[in-house]
Amino acid sequence: MTRSTAENRSPASADLQEPGVGGEERAAEILRKHDTSSRFRTDLGWWTWIVGGLSVAFTLYHLYYALERPFTGWIHGALHLAGATSLIFLLYPASKKLLNTKPSGVLWKDLLLGRGRGVPWYDALLAAAGMAVNLYIVFRYEYLVGNAVQILGFSALDYTVAVAGTLLVLEATRRCVGLPIVIIAAAAIAYAIFGNMSPIFPHRGRSWDAFATETFLSTRSIFGTPLQVSANFIFLFLLFAVVLLRTNIGQFFNDLAFRAAGKYTGGPAKAAVAASGLQGMVSGSSVANTVASGSFTIPIMKKAGFKPHFAAATEATASTGGQLMPPIMGAAAFIMAQNVPNLEYNELIVIAIIPALLYFLGAFLSVHFEAKRREIKGLPVEELPSIRSLVTRADLLLPLVVIISTLIAGLTPTRAALLGIATAIVLSFFRSSTRLNVRGFVELFIAAARTALPVIAACATAGIVAGTVTATGLGGQLGRGLVSLAGGSFLLVLFFVMIACIILGMGLPTTANYVVTASVAAPILYNNFDVPLIAAHMFVFFFGILADITPPVCLAAYAGAGIAGANPMAAGVAAVKIALAGFLIPYVFILQPALLLQGTWDELAVSLLTVIVGLIALSSGLAGYLFLRASVIERTLLIVGGLLLIYPDLTFSVGGMVALALAVALQFIRRGRGDGSAEEATSEDDGPHVTARGGGSVENPAPGMA
Repeated sequence: MTRSTAENRSPASADLQEPGVGGEERAAEILRKHDTSSRFRTDLGWWTWIVGGLSVAFTLYHLYYALERPFTGWIHGALHLAGATSLIFLLYPASKKLLNTKPSGVLWKDLLLGRGRGVPWYDALLAAAGMAVNLYIVFRYEYLVGNAVQILGFSALDYTVAVAGTLLVLEATRRCVGLPIVIIAAAAIAYAIFGNMSPIFPHRGRSWDAFATETFLSTRSIFGTPLQVSANFIFLFLLFAVVLLRTNIGQFFNDLAFRAAGKYTGGPAKAAVAASGLQGMVSGSSVANTVASGSFTIPIMKKAGFKPHFAAATEATASTGGQLMPPIMGAAAFIMAQNVPNLEYNELIVIAIIPALLYFLGAFLSVHFEAKRREIKGLPVEELPSIRSLVTRADLLLPLVVIISTLIAGLTPTRAALLGIATAIVLSFFRSSTRLNVRGFVELFIAAARTALPVIAACATAGIVAGTVTATGLGGQLGRGLVSLAGGSFLLVLFFVMIACIILGMGLPTTANYVVTASVAAPILYNNFDVPLIAAHMFVFFFGILADITPPVCLAAYAGAGIAGANPMAAGVAAVKIALAGFLIPYVFILQPALLLQGTWDELAVSLLTVIVGLIALSSGLAGYLFLRASVIERTLLIVGGLLLIYPDLTFSVGGMVALALAVALQFIRRGRGDGSAEEATSEDDGPHVTARGGGSVENPAPGMA
């Protein structure tokens, strides 16, 4: 950290570095437990030089391609996948039980099973095979796109390479992403080949040979849009994120958020929402950001008086929401821009701002009213980072400013990313703590390559699913079946699509779950109902992301619970409660596309007003506090009124305002009588009411919002 940062570190921040949060080793352990992409080998021995050299070459190649564009898209995709699959097999063991295992002492057995330091022989062989099958496309490109294949068909060698390439992609994905997406891809393969035997949604089926060559030796499946976007855009933005983190922007986000919100009611939790949202925008991983940010924010929230499960849920909700925030949106934004015709990327990131801000507003309101109910004050101003320390580090935001402004100005994402990377690297030289020497650049390039591996594998495997849906017509059949099941009810179809997106999103990284849901679920909305294309894609994107905090498979909440020492399922339930806005806003912009700037300004203003008032009412009702603790009747009125206000219909909104007015009137009547001790409609133990410094009782804070 810089000197100014160290001088202005608050006492609360200092506490976070103590072993009470488990330290870096504890955080790494939690991350490996809940995030498959973090289970890579760290004890490589002399293989470090090979893996490091390949990683540096991989990153430099992408920079070279971004500047020169020397190859066609398919060749670039093949080189992209070649380097990724090789690195995955060298870095990720076949099982987490084999991760950094110690030798047994029996040399031949250790060599055979791959125990001990370095890379086992079979993984080295698979790495070479992964490189070879993709280089086959590079060196045989003219043949594969020529007329001879169209007339004479593929050779036996082509079929062998196609089968091997497909299987290697699936195994690489299993190792660094996890089993769920591989199971989905395997089901898609089985459906494509044996569709004539399927009891539901049958089709004529495909031969294995034809399916294999179309999957690996064409641009309609593995080398389709997701992988092309990964190769052209996503890798550069991941490199940009790595460079940003190298400049300590994460600590700056934390300090900025605590200075802005830390002194208000429930300040630590509000600051955690802001800081984690900002970091999540950069990191692109719910679980990774929950662990990285949560190691800092969760202990402060607990010390302030928040229950452990609520602290974990707050962090998980904010970290997950970071992927909804432009300009990166978990890297899915680049694929979405390709999937929606006539929509430029710079237009998409503007459209996505309002739903993302409403998500975070809902989280802010939830933690605010929870803090009011528990009488949790903010941090004293003297314990917050100083304004001077923030001003002296304000230049850290320049790369984000550059990248956003260039995107809005109409530059391609590739050029914007390169300018952002260059700006961040130049800024790193202004501080001794972030200045890059040769070793620093090497470590930076290695980290960028390793960060990209799970995304590349997920995009390749998701391409199999997308290709199968398109080739078999599954999307249309599934849409007709779902509409029939719902009896033609639009709201019921939306609910079914939401459930499908959450299920498909469980255990999948952001880019993969968007590709799958956009292929399977989004067409149901825009093919069968008059739903704008961008609204349908945003709907499935939201719920695919929210799977990370939806029980029972709520990986981000589980990770936060591990840091907080809380019950994982309680953290998951609390996260859904905090993120309730995220579950409602997609319905609103489907029913009222003005929230996605697909309407008039008058429609947008009315929708925003009713939604914001509705969120205030709903959040206060769920927390059990508005101006004072709410009775059961008041909570019911607030919740019902909030839901009616959020629903984009004038009649419902009037009913919601009436319910809200009744709740407010009852609160003022009781307040006038001096009755602020209404029994809470919750079974939670309140626990002690403490200040953020953790000591003593506090006076009841002023009614209403700070």
